[in-house]
Amino acid sequence: MPTSSLSTLLRKPLFWIAAIAFLFGVPLARAMLRPPPAPPPRLGRLPDFRLTDEKGAPFSRHDLAGKVWVADFIFTRCAGSCPLLSAKMEAIQHRTRQLGPDFHLVSFSVDPEHDTPADLADYARRFHANPRGWHFLTGRLDAMQEAVVKGFKIAMEKDKVPGGFFAIVHGEHFVLVDRRGEIRGYYPSDAEGVDRLVADVSLLVNQPDR
Repeated sequence: MPTSSLSTLLRKPLFWIAAIAFLFGVPLARAMLRPPPAPPPRLGRLPDFRLTDEKGAPFSRHDLAGKVWVADFIFTRCAGSCPLLSAKMEAIQHRTRQLGPDFHLVSFSVDPEHDTPADLADYARRFHANPRGWHFLTGRLDAMQEAVVKGFKIAMEKDKVPGGFFAIVHGEHFVLVDRRGEIRGYYPSDAEGVDRLVADVSLLVNQPDR
């Protein structure tokens, strides 16, 4: 194209309108044509549980009705994986803060014979848990085993170790539960697993029919 013709074209407003529309329209069209992310699978309905929260109040699965929520499994005397899991839960709490009351976090004690509500309340403060959006649960041993092992299919047991002591063994995955009380996924606590969990949480909160 001759220089004079190019100069004339560059001075025309319609040229710039068309150029801007092209630059912004192509990425937008690609985004609109990209298939939406697949929802996490439905892995079965979680049975009801009746436990006690960190305030000493009764807490059941029905208190979470209509909410998307994430569970993890810890005990307050744990010096290994539990503080790391709770730190990841604290990070999830921060990353999902814009979701408001539609999302909840729940930590189940796997050492209920020791973890009283007061112990759990101290532990919750250690990880800056928002009491409106993150509960810590304990209860009778049989009730905790019913919820954790039979409900979530998460390991929870005591192994005897040398010296007459016991080591508490438990699962270290996060579990995602939808508004209907259905389990939608088990997520490792590494960075990739947490990123995938947060993405699936946002999907289920923002698209309730998924």
